[in-house]
Amino acid sequence: MTETGSTAKSYVHGYSDRETQRLHDQAGSVRELFHHDTTYAGGDRVLEVGCGVGAQTVTLARHSPTATFISFDISRESLRKAQALVRQSNVRNVRFHRANLFVPPFHPETFDHLFVCHVVEHLAEPVAALVCLRDMLRSDGSITLIEGDHGSCYFHPESEESLRAWNCLIEVQARLGGNSLVGRELYPLLTKAGFGEVQVSPRMVYADESRPVQMDAFVNNTIIPMVQGIRSQALEMGLIDEAAFDKGIQDLYELAASKEGAFCYTFFKGTGVK
Repeated sequence: MTETGSTAKSYVHGYSDRETQRLHDQAGSVRELFHHDTTYAGGDRVLEVGCGVGAQTVTLARHSPTATFISFDISRESLRKAQALVRQSNVRNVRFHRANLFVPPFHPETFDHLFVCHVVEHLAEPVAALVCLRDMLRSDGSITLIEGDHGSCYFHPESEESLRAWNCLIEVQARLGGNSLVGRELYPLLTKAGFGEVQVSPRMVYADESRPVQMDAFVNNTIIPMVQGIRSQALEMGLIDEAAFDKGIQDLYELAASKEGAFCYTFFKGTGVK
């Protein structure tokens, strides 16, 4: 997402193999939360925007096996990984393209539906992007938009360092031109982009000792690595010192292992119609 001035200055999470694994862990931990109410009819053409490494693609395609999915991303390496995953999963109703969402290589009014997940947070001009995508929809076509909101996160026990490390994640993304608080803005973004019948629903993830699968999959394997991933950027920007950041990460891991540990985070899912 670095080839147009309308995107953030860089993708905050990077393209490492560890980030690929984190994306798959995250997708697995919230699969039902995101997808239980998203299906498409036979013959529908669905454009998946910013598919990345395919973390959502396989679930989308399996939930709607008679629909056709066109999934695109700007990163060649991410697309290579997504294509490999689809092949390994024996999914046959997906085609991939390399494209920039601000100059999509598709004719207007080509698709019945748009699916956009974890993309808008990385855009400097989200409304402009949604307007561009809206043009790809046929009349009465729909959009599904899913984003997190890092400001919705709270956890126990807290420490000064764990809170500072978490807030570094928010600040780094903001300085790069993104918005990790965008979940709360889905309704105005969709309405400003011209979509009607907009509805937004919160999708909360909660983990404690009684939910060890969520604590491991979402907190240990998704959230903490996401914070760790901006360590060098946070230090370079002077947001925190090395010792404090590392202590914050340690405190988060100890929270996840504690009998008293609890973690809560909210995603938001918005839908609208052209």
